[in-house]
Amino acid sequence: MKKKIVLASTSRYRAELLGRLRIPFSIASPGVEETAHAAERPEDLAQRLSVAKAQAVAQKYPSTPVLVIGSDQVACVGATILGKPLTPENARLQLRAMRGRDVHFWSGVAVVDCETKRVVADVVLTKVTMREYSDREIEAYLTAENALDCAGSAKSEGLGVALIASMQSDDPTALVGLPLIRLVTMLSDFGVNILDHAEALP
Repeated sequence: MKKKIVLASTSRYRAELLGRLRIPFSIASPGVEETAHAAERPEDLAQRLSVAKAQAVAQKYPSTPVLVIGSDQVACVGATILGKPLTPENARLQLRAMRGRDVHFWSGVAVVDCETKRVVADVVLTKVTMREYSDREIEAYLTAENALDCAGSAKSEGLGVALIASMQSDDPTALVGLPLIRLVTMLSDFGVNILDHAEALP
Protein backbone atom coordinates (compact mmCIF):
# COMPACT_ATOMS: atom_id res chain seq x y z
CA MET A 1 0.00 0.00 0.00
CA LYS A 2 1.61 3.25 -1.16
CA LYS A 3 -0.06 5.45 1.41
CA LYS A 4 0.08 4.93 5.16
CA ILE A 5 -3.16 5.17 7.16
CA VAL A 6 -3.45 7.14 10.40
CA LEU A 7 -6.57 7.17 12.57
CA ALA A 8 -7.03 10.55 14.23
CA SER A 9 -8.69 9.18 17.35
CA THR A 10 -7.88 7.67 20.72
CA SER A 11 -11.24 5.87 20.82
CA ARG A 12 -10.78 2.14 21.24
CA TYR A 13 -14.13 1.60 19.55
CA ARG A 14 -13.01 3.35 16.37
CA ALA A 15 -9.69 1.52 16.43
CA GLU A 16 -11.52 -1.80 16.75
CA LEU A 17 -13.80 -0.90 13.86
CA LEU A 18 -10.95 0.19 11.58
CA GLY A 19 -9.17 -3.02 12.52
CA ARG A 20 -12.00 -4.97 10.87
CA LEU A 21 -10.66 -3.82 7.49
CA ARG A 22 -7.40 -5.68 8.24
CA ILE A 23 -5.11 -2.99 6.89
CA PRO A 24 -2.12 -1.59 8.80
CA PHE A 25 -2.73 1.75 10.49
CA SER A 26 -1.38 3.86 13.31
CA ILE A 27 -3.18 6.05 15.83
CA ALA A 28 -2.68 9.71 16.74
CA SER A 29 -4.53 11.98 19.14
CA PRO A 30 -6.12 14.96 17.36
CA GLY A 31 -6.55 17.15 20.46
CA VAL A 32 -9.52 19.03 18.99
CA GLU A 33 -11.99 21.08 21.03
CA GLU A 34 -15.43 19.51 20.53
CA THR A 35 -17.72 22.37 21.56
CA ALA A 36 -20.63 23.06 19.21
CA HIS A 37 -21.02 26.46 17.59
CA ALA A 38 -24.13 28.52 18.29
CA ALA A 39 -27.15 27.14 16.36
CA GLU A 40 -24.95 24.51 14.68
CA ARG A 41 -26.91 21.53 13.38
CA PRO A 42 -25.82 18.16 14.81
CA GLU A 43 -24.94 16.76 11.39
CA ASP A 44 -22.83 19.84 10.64
CA LEU A 45 -21.09 19.51 14.00
CA ALA A 46 -20.26 15.84 13.35
CA GLN A 47 -18.79 16.61 9.94
CA ARG A 48 -16.89 19.71 11.08
CA LEU A 49 -15.26 17.86 13.97
CA SER A 50 -14.39 14.89 11.76
CA VAL A 51 -12.58 17.19 9.34
CA ALA A 52 -10.94 19.17 12.14
CA LYS A 53 -9.57 16.01 13.75
CA ALA A 54 -8.19 14.69 10.50
CA GLN A 55 -6.62 18.03 9.59
CA ALA A 56 -5.08 18.45 13.05
CA VAL A 57 -3.25 15.13 12.75
CA ALA A 58 -2.42 15.72 9.06
CA GLN A 59 -0.30 18.71 10.11
CA LYS A 60 2.11 16.22 11.69
CA TYR A 61 2.73 14.59 8.29
CA PRO A 62 3.30 17.49 5.86
CA SER A 63 3.77 16.49 2.21
CA THR A 64 4.01 12.78 3.03
CA PRO A 65 2.08 9.80 1.55
CA VAL A 66 -0.30 9.55 4.49
CA LEU A 67 -4.09 9.42 4.64
CA VAL A 68 -5.58 10.59 7.93
CA ILE A 69 -9.02 9.43 9.00
CA GLY A 70 -11.08 11.61 11.35
CA SER A 71 -14.46 10.76 12.82
CA ASP A 72 -16.98 12.15 15.26
CA GLN A 73 -20.46 11.23 16.39
CA VAL A 74 -23.26 13.45 17.66
CA ALA A 75 -26.38 11.98 19.28
CA CYS A 76 -29.54 13.98 19.82
CA VAL A 77 -33.09 13.61 21.10
CA GLY A 78 -35.18 16.31 19.53
CA ALA A 79 -33.03 19.43 19.73
CA THR A 80 -30.99 18.16 22.69
CA ILE A 81 -27.47 16.91 21.99
CA LEU A 82 -26.40 13.97 24.14
CA GLY A 83 -22.71 13.86 25.01
CA LYS A 84 -20.81 11.15 26.83
CA PRO A 85 -22.46 10.80 30.26
CA LEU A 86 -19.20 10.19 32.19
CA THR A 87 -21.15 9.60 35.43
CA PRO A 88 -23.87 7.06 36.34
CA GLU A 89 -26.31 9.84 37.20
CA ASN A 90 -25.88 11.49 33.81
CA ALA A 91 -26.34 8.09 32.16
CA ARG A 92 -29.63 7.60 34.04
CA LEU A 93 -30.84 11.01 32.92
CA GLN A 94 -29.94 10.30 29.29
CA LEU A 95 -31.60 6.90 29.25
CA ARG A 96 -34.77 8.30 30.81
CA ALA A 97 -34.86 11.12 28.24
CA MET A 98 -34.43 8.59 25.41
CA ARG A 99 -37.06 6.13 26.64
CA GLY A 100 -39.68 5.39 23.97
CA ARG A 101 -38.27 8.06 21.66
CA ASP A 102 -36.32 8.33 18.44
CA VAL A 103 -32.64 9.17 18.86
CA HIS A 104 -30.62 10.43 15.90
CA PHE A 105 -26.94 9.54 15.72
CA TRP A 106 -24.93 11.55 13.20
CA SER A 107 -21.62 9.79 12.48
CA GLY A 108 -19.13 11.92 10.59
CA VAL A 109 -16.05 10.62 8.77
CA ALA A 110 -13.32 12.49 6.91
CA VAL A 111 -10.17 11.55 5.04
CA VAL A 112 -7.31 13.99 4.45
CA ASP A 113 -4.46 13.35 2.01
CA CYS A 114 -1.31 14.85 3.55
CA GLU A 115 0.39 15.17 0.15
CA THR A 116 -2.35 16.92 -1.78
CA LYS A 117 -4.31 18.43 1.16
CA ARG A 118 -7.45 17.00 -0.42
CA VAL A 119 -10.33 16.48 2.03
CA VAL A 120 -13.35 14.19 1.60
CA ALA A 121 -16.03 14.12 4.31
CA ASP A 122 -19.51 12.79 4.87
CA VAL A 123 -22.08 12.10 7.58
CA VAL A 124 -24.14 8.95 8.07
CA LEU A 125 -27.43 9.07 9.98
CA THR A 126 -28.68 6.26 12.18
CA LYS A 127 -32.18 6.60 13.62
CA VAL A 128 -32.67 4.51 16.75
CA THR A 129 -36.05 3.98 18.39
CA MET A 130 -35.70 3.12 22.07
CA ARG A 131 -37.92 0.69 23.96
CA GLU A 132 -40.26 1.73 26.76
CA TYR A 133 -37.88 0.30 29.36
CA SER A 134 -38.39 0.83 33.08
CA ASP A 135 -36.18 2.57 35.63
CA ARG A 136 -35.39 -0.88 37.01
CA GLU A 137 -34.13 -1.97 33.59
CA ILE A 138 -32.01 1.17 33.37
CA GLU A 139 -30.36 0.30 36.68
CA ALA A 140 -29.85 -3.31 35.60
CA TYR A 141 -28.23 -2.17 32.38
CA LEU A 142 -25.89 0.34 34.01
CA THR A 143 -24.86 -2.27 36.58
CA ALA A 144 -24.09 -4.84 33.87
CA GLU A 145 -22.35 -2.63 31.30
CA ASN A 146 -20.02 0.37 31.47
CA ALA A 147 -21.54 2.81 29.00
CA LEU A 148 -20.24 6.04 30.54
CA ASP A 149 -17.97 6.76 27.56
CA CYS A 150 -20.76 6.31 25.01
CA ALA A 151 -22.95 9.16 23.75
CA GLY A 152 -26.52 8.22 24.65
CA SER A 153 -25.36 5.75 27.33
CA ALA A 154 -26.38 2.62 25.38
CA LYS A 155 -23.88 0.45 23.49
CA SER A 156 -25.65 -1.13 20.54
CA GLU A 157 -22.73 -3.51 20.03
CA GLY A 158 -23.22 -4.81 23.56
CA LEU A 159 -26.03 -5.21 26.08
CA GLY A 160 -27.45 -1.84 25.07
CA VAL A 161 -29.18 -3.60 22.20
CA ALA A 162 -31.73 -4.77 24.81
CA LEU A 163 -32.84 -1.13 25.17
CA ILE A 164 -33.40 -0.65 21.44
CA ALA A 165 -36.68 -1.32 19.64
CA SER A 166 -35.38 -0.70 16.12
CA MET A 167 -32.76 1.13 14.10
CA GLN A 168 -32.49 2.47 10.57
CA SER A 169 -29.19 3.13 8.80
CA ASP A 170 -27.34 2.52 5.55
CA ASP A 171 -24.27 1.46 7.55
CA PRO A 172 -24.54 -0.76 10.67
CA THR A 173 -21.04 0.24 11.81
CA ALA A 174 -21.91 3.95 11.91
CA LEU A 175 -23.71 3.68 15.23
CA VAL A 176 -20.63 2.21 16.90
CA GLY A 177 -18.63 5.25 15.83
CA LEU A 178 -16.98 4.81 12.41
CA PRO A 179 -19.03 4.27 9.21
CA LEU A 180 -16.92 1.60 7.51
CA ILE A 181 -19.03 1.27 4.37
CA ARG A 182 -18.65 4.97 3.62
CA LEU A 183 -14.98 4.92 4.65
CA VAL A 184 -14.15 2.08 2.24
CA THR A 185 -15.62 4.14 -0.61
CA MET A 186 -13.65 7.20 0.50
CA LEU A 187 -10.37 5.29 0.66
CA SER A 188 -10.97 3.89 -2.82
CA ASP A 189 -11.32 7.49 -4.04
CA PHE A 190 -7.76 8.00 -2.78
CA GLY A 191 -6.51 4.91 -4.56
CA VAL A 192 -6.64 2.51 -1.61
CA ASN A 193 -8.55 -0.68 -2.39
CA ILE A 194 -9.14 -2.43 0.92
CA LEU A 195 -9.37 -5.93 -0.56
CA ASP A 196 -6.01 -5.48 -2.29
CA HIS A 197 -4.33 -4.92 1.09
CA ALA A 198 -6.42 -6.78 3.67
CA GLU A 199 -4.37 -9.14 5.78
CA ALA A 200 -5.50 -12.75 6.21
CA LEU A 201 -6.53 -13.86 9.68
CA PRO A 202 -4.03 -16.20 11.41
